[in-house]
Amino acid sequence: MKLSALTAYLESLAPLVYQEDYDNAGLIVGHPDQEISQALLSLDCTEAVVDEAIATGCQLIISHHPIVFRGLKKFNSKTYVERVVEKAIRKGIALYAIHTNLDNVMHGVNNRICDTLGLKNCRILLPKHNLIKKLVTFVPHSHADAVREALFAAGAGNIGNYSEVSFNAEGTGTFKGNELTVPHVGEPGKRHRESEVCIQTVYPANLESKIIMALILAHPYEEVAYDLYSLTNQNQQVGSGMIGELEVPTNQESFLFHVKDKMRTHVIRHTAFTHKPIKKVAVCGGSGGFLLKHAIAAGADIFITSDYKYHEFFDAGGKIVIADIGHFESEQFTVQLLYEIIRKKFPIFAVRLTEVNTNPVKYFI
Repeated sequence: MKLSALTAYLESLAPLVYQEDYDNAGLIVGHPDQEISQALLSLDCTEAVVDEAIATGCQLIISHHPIVFRGLKKFNSKTYVERVVEKAIRKGIALYAIHTNLDNVMHGVNNRICDTLGLKNCRILLPKHNLIKKLVTFVPHSHADAVREALFAAGAGNIGNYSEVSFNAEGTGTFKGNELTVPHVGEPGKRHRESEVCIQTVYPANLESKIIMALILAHPYEEVAYDLYSLTNQNQQVGSGMIGELEVPTNQESFLFHVKDKMRTHVIRHTAFTHKPIKKVAVCGGSGGFLLKHAIAAGADIFITSDYKYHEFFDAGGKIVIADIGHFESEQFTVQLLYEIIRKKFPIFAVRLTEVNTNPVKYFI
């Protein structure tokens, strides 16, 4: 199939607009119309992974971490980033990254960590703002149901666990078309009064063009009147980190043994125990130190993440246990998550899990 078919599906689940400002998720090398028959999945895109793709006949590498974060000014093979990009281009291998946009969706990286640890009642720890917009439009009674259905089918009207959400109010609209118009109701040159329904609904900002197109196609008027509003409301389905609960509270030492086993980590760096049972658990794959105050505010007993510096451990302040399990270790199950996502949609498309351990951190134990 074409590369664009696969990337479009991935971006429907983890839209690129959900990535953080510093990130570089998306198609890094390759053309959307490129034909692909096999993809290689990896947490990182290294030279060894590109060599593996060449050896196994893969035309695409999908990695969690982008190989390019910042602009490259030269390509002279001095850095591993340059060498990876150069080799991929020479061999016709597309490089695609699905990073913080996959971290930030409800069923993404952090949810997989929660599932691995057996957490229940999970929710986003820090929901994002400014991702929701409101549409207000005016429709004649005869077409109100059809317009609502079209908007809902395009992705509007979802709030949390509720769908097909709208507010409807009746009123009277007026309009007068000039001699160039062919109005659905009324006559050109005469003011017309029409009983209409004002439909209000919300939608994800990234679906705006799709929503507007659905509105215009379903609406009977030549000129469709509608208003768009940006909302500062939190989107509870998108954001950083997650928090969940253990079914049965456990002591801190036992829980760390559980984490060590389930997350397959050699060592856990942690702050002093608070000597309280572990019930609420906050998690963030990768570097999650920025979420500590939110984990404390949410009442978490422990915060599992990675990349903590020495002085940052003091920020626990005896209120919570910080557990640094390692960056690779916290995100290693992302590759399996991607495998399941792709195979569910494209069951006969060949997908390989890399056999290369890309963790740059080694442990002398």
